[in-house]
Amino acid sequence: MVKPTVYLTGAGPGDAKLITVKGIELIKQADCVIYDYLVNPDLLKFSRRDCKLIYVGKKSGAHTFSQDKINQLLVKQARLHNIVVRLKGGDPFIFGRGAEEALYLKKHKINFEIVPGVTSAIAVATYAGIPLTARSQNSTVGFITGNEDPEKKDSNINWKALVQGLGTLVFLMGIGNLEKIVQKLIESGKPLNTPVAIIRWGTTTRQRTTTGILKNIVQLAKKNKIAPPAIIVVGEVVKLRKDLNWFEKRPLLGKRIVVTRIREQASALSEKLIALGAEVIEIPVIKIVSLKADKQLGEAFLHQEYDWIFFTSQNGVTEFVEFLQRSGKDSRIFGNTQVCAIGSETAKSLTAIGIKPDYVPAQFCAEAIVKHFEEIGLNTGSALILRAKEARDVLPDGLKRLGFQVKVIDLYDTLTEKESVPKLRECLKQGVDLVTFASSSSVKSFMKLLGKDYCRLLKGVGIISIGPVTSATIREYSLKVNKEAKVYMIDGLVEAIKKVK
Repeated sequence: MVKPTVYLTGAGPGDAKLITVKGIELIKQADCVIYDYLVNPDLLKFSRRDCKLIYVGKKSGAHTFSQDKINQLLVKQARLHNIVVRLKGGDPFIFGRGAEEALYLKKHKINFEIVPGVTSAIAVATYAGIPLTARSQNSTVGFITGNEDPEKKDSNINWKALVQGLGTLVFLMGIGNLEKIVQKLIESGKPLNTPVAIIRWGTTTRQRTTTGILKNIVQLAKKNKIAPPAIIVVGEVVKLRKDLNWFEKRPLLGKRIVVTRIREQASALSEKLIALGAEVIEIPVIKIVSLKADKQLGEAFLHQEYDWIFFTSQNGVTEFVEFLQRSGKDSRIFGNTQVCAIGSETAKSLTAIGIKPDYVPAQFCAEAIVKHFEEIGLNTGSALILRAKEARDVLPDGLKRLGFQVKVIDLYDTLTEKESVPKLRECLKQGVDLVTFASSSSVKSFMKLLGKDYCRLLKGVGIISIGPVTSATIREYSLKVNKEAKVYMIDGLVEAIKKVK
């Protein structure tokens, strides 16, 4: 029998990708995850659907749970579940009170393990372009809690020893005591012109760095309204930021962008935007519902071999592949039929199942196909169009006008994802810079979710469209398209976003 265990796990400094591999594996296996304020919510996506998620966040002036209550909660959940992951920001043993929790578990005979994490003390400075040690500057560094009152009589911080013995000083949780920390450093002999950096929300898309010297850093902090979470770095190495700052130069840093694609396809766009520094909020506004058109597909291929088969989307390819699997067939069903794919992503999906499209229009829309066929004089034959239920009739009507015999089979329908309403309204309330639309159906569902006051809710929000068809739908709602992709695909959408000022 598996012995119930609490895993005190470091979640890293904020960037979700800085968690350890073991940390991710434990989240995936966990029966219960108990997480803190500074834990990136994206990490919770790796948990099982039946995993119990408990927030115990503590921030300045607002504690969801006291430390005593958290300790008791860990014991309680360990007695109910086999795998409990206590997810803590940074590293559990670097000013994280992990030792207190481990000792409490030991006292109550609960098995525990410690999983180290990347501490913000190191990672945040690195993301700000500040090496904590550098041969040309210093070879020593110290980490100090800034949450201790430097004025208290029983302080165990030897300020003179810090100043005399260490080259770089890193203070965690010290913004509330910044003035006293600076005062103690100066009184202990630190020169007034010693460089200082304050890095807020380090390693995240909200990262901001303020630099100065001991003489003026308090005033600069007040001027820039710096609040927790932030770390303070004191030492000559701060000067190297001028040449080594890399993270804060990303073109979309700090931009809050809503991605409205379906859950299965959102990550491709999200990853590209995150890599450019954006804060991405994934809010799927549509969901794909299979129409299980096996009978129509079976009859269509049984009675006729087509000259052309048209796939209008990735979703259509997915549905067709599932039909092949259910019916026990494979790509030989195409025979000598030529295949057309609208869009490079649709073409990639076909290539993945061993089907190389014969034609992919340069512009990813139905109009481009009709125009191309007309220009090359292709005006006869049979065509099978596999598409969404609510698709436009531009392609079938255009092919019929050219002289084709056309059969259309609807493989799937797009329905509005009503569960996204609370998240959508909340993110707009908090403030959003841009909203992206990759299809007309996503535009319609988005507006439906917002209701009649969509214009008010979207005031000041930039709108990015993947192409002219989607843009036309946006304008039907009397909304302005700020940028439209020149190439109607995800990369084109990203390039359009980069050009927004």
